[in-house]
Parts: sequence; structure tokens; C-alpha cells
Amino acid sequence: MRSHRFILVLSCGVVALTGCRSSTQAPTEPPVSPDALRPVASFSNIENKEARSVALFLEAGRVIAHPRCTNCHPADGRPRQGMQQHAHVPAVVGGADGHGPPGLPCTSCHQATNTPTVGTTVASIPGNPKWALAPVEMAWVGRSLGAICEQLKDPKRNGGKDLAALQHHMAKDELVGWGWNPGPGRQPVPGTQAAFGELFQAWVDSGAYCPAP
Repeated sequence: MRSHRFILVLSCGVVALTGCRSSTQAPTEPPVSPDALRPVASFSNIENKEARSVALFLEAGRVIAHPRCTNCHPADGRPRQGMQQHAHVPAVVGGADGHGPPGLPCTSCHQATNTPTVGTTVASIPGNPKWALAPVEMAWVGRSLGAICEQLKDPKRNGGKDLAALQHHMAKDELVGWGWNPGPGRQPVPGTQAAFGELFQAWVDSGAYCPAP
């Protein structure tokens, strides 16, 4: 009886370090850092195509629905600021074309690059050559990721883009890329633009299915 117990202890002797589990148990995905994106390959074990497509979009959605992106996609024409998405201070609006009203264009403050400040409350002013608000039909603030997904697929609400053009925009556009380089004092979106573009392409290739609204 003691020898049997000794064998059991030997077989599970490293339980404190690795755990004692069946050799048939499927390995689990390692945790992903909040600053990273899961690679496309990590979704290959999802056999159902629709489920895999939705999972890919949910991962890409960590960028799409991040305040760094949605702050420029309001429905009321007023940009948002910060991770809390409070209304822009000072009070400004995007105007007819998203670049600000006559006499107060966005470029009054937002230059071609991020501009560090000497203030204590704002470390820098965001900047990009394309700085502007998205059109109202592309409003994302306050909407679910599933609703945003359906918007993205609709040419009437995505600037007339098909899925290929939309993927190129996500993977290459410099204003989208600003999300990974938002300037001092701001949390960037997770991962890299290249990794995000790969996830978006894999979502398109898997049928571009959307999460439930």
C-alpha cells in the first residue's frame, strides 16, 4: 500500500510547480498582456468558421472600441477626451467637414505631430496631418462592438469602402496609426498596427462575421 502511494507522489511530485493534469487535457492559451494583441495563429483551434471570425473581431475590437479611437467618432459632433471619454475641453465641434467650424479649425491646436506641453494637467496636445472628427454616420461612442462591426461593413456608413479597402485603411492609415503613438500622457491602443491589420485581414478572410449587437 505504501509503495502505491509513493508512486502516486512521484507522478505528481511537481504539482506545486506545474500541476498534475491528464496528458489528454488541451493546453490553455497563455494570458495576454493588456498592452498586446493575440496573434492570428492563436485562433486556429476554433474550428467553427463563424465563431472564429467573431473571436477575431472581438480581439481587433480591443483597438476599435478603445477610447483612443472612439473619442473621434462621436454622434453629436463634439470630440471626446481621455479614457473616461468626457466632452472636449475647451468646448469645440467638428463642424461640417470634421475639421472644425469656420474661424476655429482643429489645426488651431492640433498640429501635424504630437506637441509636448509644459503644463501639469496635459502632457501633450495630440497631432497628426489628418486630424479630424469622423463623419456622423461613422459614430461609435456609446455603441456596442457588434453595432460598430455592422457599421464597418456598410459602405454607406464607412466612407464607401469595401472590406479590402477597409482593411487597408485599418492596417496602413496614418491617422489610425496615431492610436499607437498618442503622445506623452496618453495610453496607446494595444499591440501594433501591423498585428491589428493581420487580425482584421483574418476576420475578413473568415467571413467578416459580427458579434451580437
